Amino acid sequence: MIARGLLALRSTHLRGIARRLGWGVGDQAVSSLSNFLVGVFVVRSLGATSFGAFALAYLTYSFVLNASRGLSTDPLLVRFSGAEPGVWRRAVASSSGTALVVGVVTGLICIVIGVFLPPPLNGAFIGLGVGLPGLLLQDSWRFAFFAIGRGAKSLVNDLVWTVLLISSLVALEASGRTTVLSCLLAFGLTATVAAAFGLLQSQVLPQPREARDWVRDHRELGVRYLLENTTGSGAAQLRALALGAIAGLAAVGDVRAAEMLMGPFLVILMGVSQVAVPEASHVLVRNGPRRLRTFCLILGGGQAVAAALWGTVLIIALPDGVGQLLLGPTWVAASALVLPVTIAIVWGCFSASAGAGLRARGAASRSLNAQLVSCALYLGGGIVGALVAGAAGTCWAAAGTAFVGALVWWYHLRRATAGDPAPAPLPVGSALPAGMTT
Repeated sequence: MIARGLLALRSTHLRGIARRLGWGVGDQAVSSLSNFLVGVFVVRSLGATSFGAFALAYLTYSFVLNASRGLSTDPLLVRFSGAEPGVWRRAVASSSGTALVVGVVTGLICIVIGVFLPPPLNGAFIGLGVGLPGLLLQDSWRFAFFAIGRGAKSLVNDLVWTVLLISSLVALEASGRTTVLSCLLAFGLTATVAAAFGLLQSQVLPQPREARDWVRDHRELGVRYLLENTTGSGAAQLRALALGAIAGLAAVGDVRAAEMLMGPFLVILMGVSQVAVPEASHVLVRNGPRRLRTFCLILGGGQAVAAALWGTVLIIALPDGVGQLLLGPTWVAASALVLPVTIAIVWGCFSASAGAGLRARGAASRSLNAQLVSCALYLGGGIVGALVAGAAGTCWAAAGTAFVGALVWWYHLRRATAGDPAPAPLPVGSALPAGMTT
């Protein structure tokens, strides 16, 4: 009877994990699909040079997005997950208002910078700047819904955005008005419409006036998350800028095209990351630090195998016309970069799983230390690789530094579970290791 009860509890627990994982993967799949579609559309319609400008704007968007999450939605997830509806609504009003303020400020900065840049970079940054407020507000709704266990609403919101985005890209193609500026305007303005739909879904009005109080009240989390979230995307942005200066915008476009092909796998990685830290926390509480390391090793190993298999599929299948269909003329250069990009992501899976363990352990200083070291390796190696061999050199350097970075992350996880006192766990909100973007 007791055994039957335990089995029932375990079955219920596993179903709960599967359900949360399903919403996380599904939502991330739709979100990544919209990013992938606009990238494929630009590279096929405008070529490698314009796609290089798009890639720099997209990396800037990723950097700003991670900064916004660190200040707004990561503290929301940590402190208000599962909160009472009234408490949740007040917290979401402040966190979404913070995201909106970040979007307006950074959007204006991008527009001003874009005015002084040469084409096609000027259109890329002006288009991004116009859309940033809506992009960041839409993203804040996703995490707000996950915080209260309403992942279905997040998925619906992303579906609305994706349908609007596809429709706008088709209209651009039909009208013959496809430019970097028009593509990024479509990307940002359709997200703004989805953000407005999020207002109806949540019945919460963002309060930008409360942004200052929100950041102040959660500064011990926000500052730490801001640093950890932005160092990875910042290193990727700086590496891309260096590659563009050394080898040209076309090289930046080739690298981004190769990374885009790993998008379907990164959907799984990002979806799993939304439940990895809470599940790691449960393992730590139930089974202790040693089992936590085992859990992280199994998690990272499983994801690494999946990444390797997906990379193998790309290398075998895409040369048979599929790669040309997706990327057009850019496929020839991008295809040579698939192998090193795959290797880098394989090692990055182990870094991500170790990061989940460090978050579950509450080892904030060790997590930030590992992120800073791995980012420095990634950026330094990427610049040296670009100087030596352009796009191929920077990708192979990233593969090598990802291996060293994984060792750094696991060193800190081992130390954190071998005798360090255990601070309070910090749940979901971890950034991917350096260079891993969707």
